[in-house]
Order: sequence, then structure tokens, then C-alpha cells
Amino acid sequence: MKAAVVLAALFVVPAAAVPQTAPAPTFSAAVAAVQAATPQPSWNWPFSPRPAVLRAFDPPDKPWMSGHRGVDLGATHDGVMVLSPESGTVSFVGVVVDRPVITIDHGGGLRSSFEPVESSLTAGDAVAKGEAIGTLRPGHCGVLACVHWGVRRGEAYVNPLDFVMDLRPSILLPVTPKPPMALELELPVTPKLPVTPKPPVTLDDG
Repeated sequence: MKAAVVLAALFVVPAAAVPQTAPAPTFSAAVAAVQAATPQPSWNWPFSPRPAVLRAFDPPDKPWMSGHRGVDLGATHDGVMVLSPESGTVSFVGVVVDRPVITIDHGGGLRSSFEPVESSLTAGDAVAKGEAIGTLRPGHCGVLACVHWGVRRGEAYVNPLDFVMDLRPSILLPVTPKPPMALELELPVTPKLPVTPKPPVTLDDG
């Protein structure tokens, strides 16, 4: 009897000691997490009307490698006004290598840089969303008029189009299948033919 009691005590495990498995995240929760990690498109385009993207964002695998750390946006012609995509403060105006550059600090670690753009603004000037910040100069895309727009979050370059377009991937939600519908087949009806009466049979006795 004592042995049975000892064995029963060994196999009784407190509920708190049993590891609890966290419930798996639902599909909708996973979708919400992906969308929350992607910037929401709330900025304006630097040109009006909306420009064409002549060269897309193509960052290098390593910081020291070559790549395209921004986007090239087509303009109708050289000399058009470049607009601030979001409100902020001018943090730099000057010449880098051989082209004029202007940088806008939007806060939250985000900065926009535009080249080749000539501006009369100076560092410290506040700019509003959609305000003209300078004029486009020729030379960046050869014979085509274009501006190079780069966006940095901290020191890392990010895709500027994330802030003006919804680039989140489309996610198909599961659909509960409907039960198959019963098919009602109409069989052809054979028409009834009229019955011809038979003549009476006459017996010949003769």
C-alpha cells in the first residue's frame, strides 16, 4: 500500500510546473505585424504632377559597395521647382563633389536629400510639406531631366517610394469554402403517343 502511495506522489506534477505553450499567432495578427513594420505612404511627391520613376532604389549589399541609394524621378524639364515631400528643417545646402545638394531633416531620424538642386534656403530654415525648396539643375540623368531623391533613417538608406506609395505585398486572406450546390437535372419527358383502337375480329364460319 505504501509503495502505491509513493508512486502516485511521484507522478503528481503541479499544474504550475507544466510548461505552458504559447498559442500560435493568428493569421490576422501576422498580417498586422507585417503592415506595422512597413512605412505608411503619407508624404508628397517632390514633383507635381506625379513623376515617373526612371531608376529604382537598389541599395548595395555592403555599405562600401556600389549601388543606387535612392530613386531617380523624371521631370518635365530642367529648372522646375522641387517640393519638400514632408515638413522639416533644412540641415544642409551646398555642393557635394560637383553638384548642388539640399537635405531636409523631417524628424524621427528621417532625412531627404535632393540633387542636383540649387536652393536659396540655408541650414535651419523651416519648410512645410509641399513647399518649394529649390530648382532642378541638369546633368544627373544625361539628356533627361531628373532629380535623385535619397532618404535616410539614421545612417541607413531606405526606399523613398515607401513614403509615397503603398509597396506592402498583397496578402490573400483565407476564404471559407462554400458547400457544393446540388444540381437539379431536368430529364426530357417522352410525349405519349395516341393509341389506335384495333378493329373487331370477325369469325368466318363458312
